[in-house]
Amino acid sequence: MSGHSKWHSIRHKKAAVDAKRGKMFTKLIREIQVAARIGGGDPEANPKLRTLVLNAKSMNMPKENIEKAIKKGTGELEGVNYEEKKYEGYGPGGVAILVETLTDNPNRTTSEVRHIFSKYGGNLGTSGSVAWMFENKGVIVLDANKYKEEEIFEMVIDANIDNIEKQEDSLVITVPLENFNQAREILEKNKIEMISADTEYIIKTKADVDNETIEKVAKLVEKLEELDDVQDVYANVDLPE
Repeated sequence: MSGHSKWHSIRHKKAAVDAKRGKMFTKLIREIQVAARIGGGDPEANPKLRTLVLNAKSMNMPKENIEKAIKKGTGELEGVNYEEKKYEGYGPGGVAILVETLTDNPNRTTSEVRHIFSKYGGNLGTSGSVAWMFENKGVIVLDANKYKEEEIFEMVIDANIDNIEKQEDSLVITVPLENFNQAREILEKNKIEMISADTEYIIKTKADVDNETIEKVAKLVEKLEELDDVQDVYANVDLPE
């Protein structure tokens, strides 16, 4: 869930970690298939695919899983055709909710998302109703135990980054979308290992609600994230971990 940094280290029981890891693998495989279908199966010529392969490797996804997902995307292997679909709506207290999905059945996904919104005190809105409250940014995460903030800043300053800050054991670099690939390529060239490099929505306009409402919104976001077709969920409040 977002509205806070999703890179904070969180301690879970092993079963919960494994379940979350499995869900993340599924999400990444779908994203790799779509990126390969749209931009081709060569990571060197497809920046989006290159980023996703990097993320998959950082999660220790088996090489054969990555290659199979790429081949399904390019049509070399038979696979499901996923499409991107975004939903905008409101949670309890009028909190803005943005939902990104990859689906092979938009009607099913729309029905499931609408049901969760209704069941947990929210409602779906029209396209553009809440997106303006967020800004799409590139987010690169490094190990703060391996790299110093100052040295990384000197490397990526030419990419016009927005911010670099230490969050627990991570260095989080936020960069405008148009400079995302440049920043990532600079780090690759300098052989800097990235924990992850991805795009996400950052809050521009934050809702002012009480703690009880935030807990209700967190429950709604949690249930949306459990849907198989949902990739990411963003809310314009700071949600508890």
